[in-house]
This record gives sequence, structure tokens and C-alpha cells, in this order.
Amino acid sequence: MSNTVLTFKDYKMNNKKIAVLTAYDCSTARLMDEAGVNAILVGDSLGMVVLGYENTLQVTMDDMIHHTRAVARGAKNTLIIGDMPFMSYQTSVYDAVCNAGRLVKEGHANAVKLEGGSVVCPQIKAIVDASIPVMAHIGLTPQSVNAFGGFRVQGKSEEAALKLIDSAKEIEQAGAFAITLECIPAKLAALISQSISIPTIGIGAGNGCDGQVLVYQDMLGMFSGLTPKFVKSYADIGTQMKNAFRQYIEEVQNGKFPASEHCFDIEAAIIEKLYGGEAK
Repeated sequence: MSNTVLTFKDYKMNNKKIAVLTAYDCSTARLMDEAGVNAILVGDSLGMVVLGYENTLQVTMDDMIHHTRAVARGAKNTLIIGDMPFMSYQTSVYDAVCNAGRLVKEGHANAVKLEGGSVVCPQIKAIVDASIPVMAHIGLTPQSVNAFGGFRVQGKSEEAALKLIDSAKEIEQAGAFAITLECIPAKLAALISQSISIPTIGIGAGNGCDGQVLVYQDMLGMFSGLTPKFVKSYADIGTQMKNAFRQYIEEVQNGKFPASEHCFDIEAAIIEKLYGGEAK
């Protein structure tokens, strides 16, 4: 059964948790789709985990459309949410609607996601009015990393917490079908989730949210170095990949691969003719 924005609403009403993962290519999206994930977020995190950028700010609309289209080819029953990159919606309501339309029309997304609270509610409303579902994103919003002074937990003071609660309510009124809550205290995220009727999808926001999202490379251990506190490792695929690569390199270098079972045959008589009658 296909997942849609109505699936999100139904899950919230029936106290069922929503599972969301990121993906950026067709083969990964197909595996997630077959596993039964509710939604795939084609995040602008691709700038860091796929394209090697320091942050998400360099990601373009063309990048997002390219990768969203690839994911759409692989996922048939999963809601596909395309991230709107930095400066694709902040400049004006008109730009926001046009770029959201591109993600749907060219990227084949089912919905779009944009960052920000009350300030982007006009954009959310206009995009929804254009019949494009919108997921909002508050708390730590990576596109605002320079304004935040780094990747920091948000909403820890009373003033900041109240601002997040108010933003969530305004986003709901603007017509968003869901909100991502990133890197905010778990008890605050639970309070926000209880205060609105649309689902909250947490990342570093505790289990009081209506669902969770993770970057799939993080959960599979495909990066070395610092791992965010909120990430749980479900498999050490990174180590398995490196071991497989090393084994392949060794077998190529010592002539073990390809073996006879990996090769195609040809009639000996033809080879003899090709070598001028002398079989090799």
C-alpha cells in the first residue's frame, strides 16, 4: 500500500510511529521501499554525505532535482519528500512556489520540505495553495548554521522554547502536513507534538515525536569520526564495505579474480583460427 500525506495523518491519529530515512539514489531508495519505510527524505544533507561539501549551503536546485528524480525511480510505495535548498525559497513567496513546483514536476517528489518557523509561513501557505504538500523544519535548521554559530541544540531557554511552540502552531495553521524537529530537548519535542494535530518527525528530539528520521549513512556506520549523539548504529556497513574493497583489490592484484566461473566461453576451434591455427 502506498504511503501518502494521509498516511502521516492517519498514523498521528492512531498513535502509530512514522519511519523516515534519507536517500539520494535509485538503488538505495528501492531497498528502503522494499523494507517498508513510510517516507524517504531526499535531504539537502546530500551536500555533505554525497557531494562532500562542508555544509548544506552549496546545494542547488539542480542537485536536488537530480537526486530526487533518481530516488523516485526506485521507490514506488514510499512518500518522497524533496528538500528545498538554501535560497530557493527565502527570497520570495514567488520563488518558493516556483522551486517547489520544480521539485514536484521535474524531480517527481510527492512533497517538499523547507526550513524555518514563523518567517516562512507565507511560503508554506502559498506552496500548499499550489497543491503541493509541505513538511516544515524547526529547531536546528542546518541552512541557518552560520546564524546559529554552529550545530547547537535549540530551545533550551524558556524564551526559545516558547518560540518553537508558537512556530509549530503557526506552521500548522499555514497548512504544513508535518514538521521536522531537529536537535531540541526531548521533553520540549513531546510538548510540541502534543500541542499540534500534524505529525512531528524527530531527529535528535526524543521518542515523544510522532516519527523519526535519520541519515542512512549515519545509521549504517558509513562515516568515520564524530557521530551525532542522536544517531544509533544499526549496522557497521562502512567497515564491511572497506573489507570488501580490500579483498577485491587483493584478488585482482594476485589474479584470483576473475576466476573461471566469472568468465564467458568460446569454442576452441574459433580461437585456433583467430591465432592462425595455433591454439593458445
